[in-house]
Amino acid sequence: MAAERSRALVATTTSEVSDADDDLRLSPLHRGRGRAPAGFYHSAWRRFKRDKLSLSSLILVGFIIAFVLAAPLISRYVSGQDFRAGQLGNQLKPPFTDGHLLGTDANGRDLLTRLAYGGRVSLLVAGLATLAILLIGGMIGALAGYYGRVVDAILMRLVDVLLTIPFLPLLILVSAVYKPGPIGLALLLAVLGWAGVARLIRGQVLALRSQDFVDSARVVGASNGRIIFRHIVPHVVPIIVVWASLAIPSLILTEAALSFLGFGVQVPTPSWGNMLESAKDFYTRSWTNVFIPGFTIYITVLAIGLVGKGLRDALDPRLNG
Repeated sequence: MAAERSRALVATTTSEVSDADDDLRLSPLHRGRGRAPAGFYHSAWRRFKRDKLSLSSLILVGFIIAFVLAAPLISRYVSGQDFRAGQLGNQLKPPFTDGHLLGTDANGRDLLTRLAYGGRVSLLVAGLATLAILLIGGMIGALAGYYGRVVDAILMRLVDVLLTIPFLPLLILVSAVYKPGPIGLALLLAVLGWAGVARLIRGQVLALRSQDFVDSARVVGASNGRIIFRHIVPHVVPIIVVWASLAIPSLILTEAALSFLGFGVQVPTPSWGNMLESAKDFYTRSWTNVFIPGFTIYITVLAIGLVGKGLRDALDPRLNG
């Protein structure tokens, strides 16, 4: 009997240790080692799917991305036209005329083909600028928030100086001098626009660096770089995702405004902004040349913005009770 009670006690103790290990694996300390809880993202996706407007916007954004990525296929198999080639005899044709589904522009170029290639450029500029801003601003914000003191003071004063400079006039000035291409314009937007996200990430890192899982990582000898990128950054990812989904529409509008004013992407390379600029003198003869790229910009910005709003609500359970 004594032997049986001993074996039962050992089995119970082993089970409790196993349960404790399972709890440790699911604890915030373990999740701080670069892994976010799977249940968190699963619950966020469920909350996002309940927002039918945001889900429909996500589908629309996917369609727009597929449309611009398929630009070479549209040029070869749908319109049969190159986005650079035009025929002066086909100027300002209305939609569904002579095989041109959306008509032609003032130079006789197929509008559908240029819309697809222009979307490629506009989304490339916005996407690349967003990634570069996150890289620059995220690095500076994480360093300032984690190290604090002198490092924080120096970096945040640099941020303060950059935030006091009017963004759009400086952007127009630099663009007018250097006439950048799509990639150059994206990098220019990043160099002038990283200060806001740096301040945002700094605040999050300041709140996280005093958490227990960060102290535990220091105790076991983790380096500062490992703590920042393996323990802290994963906890900032939801905020970064929401910020990016709300920043991309703003960057699309900024590129369109610069190109419309003649300081952004230069013709003959199409973008939605310079398509509007080229059409503004002919709106009385062909309103579709103004409406089509303008409506495309509007619906793209609106759809991405609604996706960002849905992500914000889904990734913040407090907004869902």
